[in-house]
Amino acid sequence: MKLSVSLTIYLFLYMKSQISLLLQKLLITFNNLPKKHRLIIIGISCFLLLLLILPSNDDKQNTNDVQVKERIQLALPEDIVPAGSNAPQSALPQRAIISKPKKDVVTTEELPSLVDVTDPSQASALPTGALHKKIKPQDPIEELSNLDWQTIKVRSGDSLALILKRLGFTAQTTYAVSTAKGEDSKLLRRINVGDELRIAKNAEKQLAALEYPLSKTDTLFIHLVGDSYQSHRESKEVEIREDISYGTISSSFWYAGLKAGLNDTQIINFANIFGWDMDFGMDIRSGDSFSLTYEKKYIDGEYIGPGNILAAEITNQGEVFQAIRFTDGEYYSADGRSMRKAFLRAPVNFKYISSSFKPRRFHPVQKKWKAHRGIDYAAKTGTPVVAAGNGKVTDSTYNKYNGNYVFIQHGNGIVTKYLHFSKRAVKKGQRVKQGQTIGYVGATGLASGPHLHYEFLLNGVHRNPRTVKLPDARPIDKKYKTKFSALADERLSVLASAKNALITSQHSDTATAVASE
Repeated sequence: MKLSVSLTIYLFLYMKSQISLLLQKLLITFNNLPKKHRLIIIGISCFLLLLLILPSNDDKQNTNDVQVKERIQLALPEDIVPAGSNAPQSALPQRAIISKPKKDVVTTEELPSLVDVTDPSQASALPTGALHKKIKPQDPIEELSNLDWQTIKVRSGDSLALILKRLGFTAQTTYAVSTAKGEDSKLLRRINVGDELRIAKNAEKQLAALEYPLSKTDTLFIHLVGDSYQSHRESKEVEIREDISYGTISSSFWYAGLKAGLNDTQIINFANIFGWDMDFGMDIRSGDSFSLTYEKKYIDGEYIGPGNILAAEITNQGEVFQAIRFTDGEYYSADGRSMRKAFLRAPVNFKYISSSFKPRRFHPVQKKWKAHRGIDYAAKTGTPVVAAGNGKVTDSTYNKYNGNYVFIQHGNGIVTKYLHFSKRAVKKGQRVKQGQTIGYVGATGLASGPHLHYEFLLNGVHRNPRTVKLPDARPIDKKYKTKFSALADERLSVLASAKNALITSQHSDTATAVASE
């Protein structure tokens, strides 16, 4: 007996020592784990401990369903024993049915106040079963027409806070509106002078709705829903139609474009498409012609403005240039060469050019004949001037002859020079990209008036930037060649047919006018 007790004690002590040793190893291993892993293990352990300690809902329900020594009377459901039936009652205990009302069933207290269910005339107007169907509250958006609306035009120095304060709303309302649920409410922080806001009050003089047109197609809406504001953006569907314009140049391309029904932006965009091939201020001649097909945008049948130019053609001194817009948004010639080249023919808007490239000219300031190795672009002071191509600024300074000037070194031995700036926008050593603004037109140095003097040098020799041969344009990717060729044929065919129809119509109108005289 003593031996058995001793053995038991020995085994107990042995097991205790082994368990202690195991716990020590686990503790060492746990401490060696990354902190993130230790936190995860602690969290899981606490969660499991809570599951073991807390009673489940089923246990609570089971303990509350039936009380000990309580007599329960059960009634048969109505579908077994109809109400008012003379059928004999069962001798068995009836089963009591306690059921929660369904979500689509409401009491008379929940009906809208517009219907008085205690009035028989009102109750009879309700559809059958109306008392058993959920009646949705009227959508707040459907009530917008009943609100008191005001249209506010944003003034200089205005902010949303100032506008709402003028209308009598508190700072709390401003904060609630500007932080309305939805990602679009932050657009109210960028309101611009001239924008219009439509703001509505409800019967309680709360700000109930706000409308902010972001563009002709998009509008930001903010509504008071319950006790908070919610925002969303709505976009109207834009219908795209195609149109054509044709014109013949008599004095300038600008006026010919306006006469053909184009707006300023379309004229500039057309010139930009061919801006690598010709100088629209110096190369255009009387008798040149142009045509283009372009998008026209409509919303709800109302014209809102032009879209992209789809195809364009210009005949300049007998040479025909064509361009087609591809799905990548770029323009290519009919054979698939990109219209973009390494250099622009002109670094300023074509409509301001005044003096062509000449070997000699009479200098208006120095009052003597001298070589004029560049082109003068007359423009208003402050007109932006852009880099003709990518390169590095080698000079950006001032002297009494050139005024404020910038020289740019390009690849392949090409240097471009820009003189008489009112202000320079780049520094020496800075790298610039084609089309980047480098300065602004002025009349500094030897200049009789505000203009840009532009020079193009190749290997140190002055060349005419209007006629110098530029590197070939990049062709369209081979994998898109077939698709582009089909699109180009279609676009140019439509353009040619429409142009011929317009020319025939114009000739007919001219003949009719002459005959009437």
